[in-house]
Amino acid sequence: MGVIRPQYLHNGRIRQADEYSLRVGQVGLFTGWGVFSTIKISGGVLFAFERHWARMRKDADLLRVPFPWEVAELESRLMKLVAANQEQDATLRVLVTRNGGTMWAGAEQKQAADLIAFTAPRSVWGSSARLGIIPNARHAESLFAGAKTTSWAMNLVWYEEAHLRGQDEVVLLNERGEVSECTSANIFAVFGDRALTPPLASGCLPGVTRELLLEAVRAPGIQVSEGVLTLDDLERADSVFITSTTRDLLPVAAIEGLAVRGESRVRDLLAEAFSRYEAESLGRAAERECHRQVNL
Repeated sequence: MGVIRPQYLHNGRIRQADEYSLRVGQVGLFTGWGVFSTIKISGGVLFAFERHWARMRKDADLLRVPFPWEVAELESRLMKLVAANQEQDATLRVLVTRNGGTMWAGAEQKQAADLIAFTAPRSVWGSSARLGIIPNARHAESLFAGAKTTSWAMNLVWYEEAHLRGQDEVVLLNERGEVSECTSANIFAVFGDRALTPPLASGCLPGVTRELLLEAVRAPGIQVSEGVLTLDDLERADSVFITSTTRDLLPVAAIEGLAVRGESRVRDLLAEAFSRYEAESLGRAAERECHRQVNL
C-alpha cells in the first residue's frame, strides 16, 4: 500500500493520521491478537464488502476477538472514512484488535475491541509477478490455518526477502510439500480450460478474489475449481496466476527453479469476466449507498 491518507477511523470517530489514540495495555495491538481485511474502493464504494465482513466475522469468532458489528453497521462506519478522505479508487485496510486478556491487559480499557481503518492509494504491481519458493511456510493441520490475523510478521519477512532477491512474491508450501498460497495472494494453475487453486485444506487463506472466481464469476467454457497442487504441477501447467483484492488476476512470469509457461487465454477470459462481475457489483453497491444517504 502507498502513503496512508490524512484521516483514519478509530471506533466511531474520524481522526487525523498523526493523532495519537491508542494506549499501552491494548493486548491485541502489541501481540497481533486481531483480524483484518484489505478492501478495494472503486467508484467510492467498497467492492465485495459482504464477503470481507463474513471472513472477518468467522476469523474473529475463531480467535475470540470481539466483533459486534453487523454488516450494514460496519459498512456505514467505513464509508464515513471513504467520504472523509474523498476516496474514489483506493485501498482500505480495516483491523479489529482485542483489548482484554493476559496479564498485560490495561485496566483503563473501556471496550473489548478497537476498530481501526485507514485508506491508501492502490499499489502498482506491474504486468506480471516473479515468485520465489518457501518450504514449510504453512501448517495446514493447524486450527488457525487460513485465518487472516494481524500476526503478519513472518509474511512480511518473506515478502521483503523476496524483493531483495529480485522477486515480487513467494510460493508458500505446507508441511506436506503442497502449494498453499503466497504471502498476500492465492495461486492458480491452468490446465487446458481448467483453472485449479489449492483447497483450504492446504492451509491457504480463503481470499475474496479466489472465492469469487470459484463461486460467482463465470467465463464460458472455463472451469474453476479446487485441487491439490505441487511444484511439479506448477511447472507442467499451461500458465500460473495469482489473485488478491489489490492485484485482481496477475500473471506469473517466473517461479524460482521452475520452467513456467505463459499461455494467457484462460487467465484473460477469467480477468474479463471478473471485471464484468465487479462493474455490476459496484453498480448495485452504489445504488445501496445512494439510498442509505437519502435515508440518513
